[in-house]
Amino acid sequence: MYQILKKRKLSEKICLMKIRAERIARKCLPGEFLIIRIDEQGERIPLTICDFNREEGTVVIVVQVVGATSYRLVRDFNEGDSIADVVGPLGNPSDLTKKTPEELKKMHILFVAGGLGAAPVYPQVKWLVEQGVVPDVVQGSKTKDMVILEKEMRALAGDHLYITTDDGTYGFHGMVTAKVEDLVKNEGRHYDLCVAIGPMVMMKFVAKLTKELGIPTVASMDPIMVDGTGMCGACRLLVGGEVKFACVDGPEFDAHQVDFDQAIKRARMYKTEEGRAFLKVQEGETHHGGCGNCGGEA
Repeated sequence: MYQILKKRKLSEKICLMKIRAERIARKCLPGEFLIIRIDEQGERIPLTICDFNREEGTVVIVVQVVGATSYRLVRDFNEGDSIADVVGPLGNPSDLTKKTPEELKKMHILFVAGGLGAAPVYPQVKWLVEQGVVPDVVQGSKTKDMVILEKEMRALAGDHLYITTDDGTYGFHGMVTAKVEDLVKNEGRHYDLCVAIGPMVMMKFVAKLTKELGIPTVASMDPIMVDGTGMCGACRLLVGGEVKFACVDGPEFDAHQVDFDQAIKRARMYKTEEGRAFLKVQEGETHHGGCGNCGGEA
């Protein structure tokens, strides 16, 4: 059992939880995720590791209410309660963790976080700051009330954090793409790498802009993950024309190679039983990923 040590409401439908998970905390790196099962009858859901503390033996998750399991977790589980199963770390860590501090200090890095994307962006920014590098961070939300983790992100990035809201109720008035364009074209910023994490549509347009600006860009495709092991086929996507699975091959990919239109359309189809059946027939042997095309039901 994995005890909840801290619970904090971040917005109306988003909650932060610190969980005791000593073995995961010892091994995890920024960019990886875990799978939780709240009880013996619960479904498995993948969640990004927002933070970790090796000395405490804890990991932090940020949960958004999108279905029955996440609703029950946020509503019914409090500090002192325990989650039945937590498995991880899974996926591949950010490529930034493979670089030396000397290599990182030569780079100008930009993070673009949309909505809940601030959660997986945070550990990468924290990792860089620990290596002596402070990146620029553009964090967008629809409105001021939906901005999450600003205090934590500000403690790391300081004046390099730029908050944007679609309705102009806080920070820069406009989409994250407008702020990125402003930083490059009006403030003369140069970036060697952009990391975009957030809603699929946001990442699509960030990738479109950075391609025009000549900025290499990475996108995290964790929004389309369901099973987390490659068996369900939910996170199948095309990257440079090749079939990949976000949970076992990613979750981060070259954003300029990702077919976002196909991924968005497919994710919409996967939500229905009829759509899943059609995708299974249409995609054949490439429908499943990490299980080795086991042929099980989607």
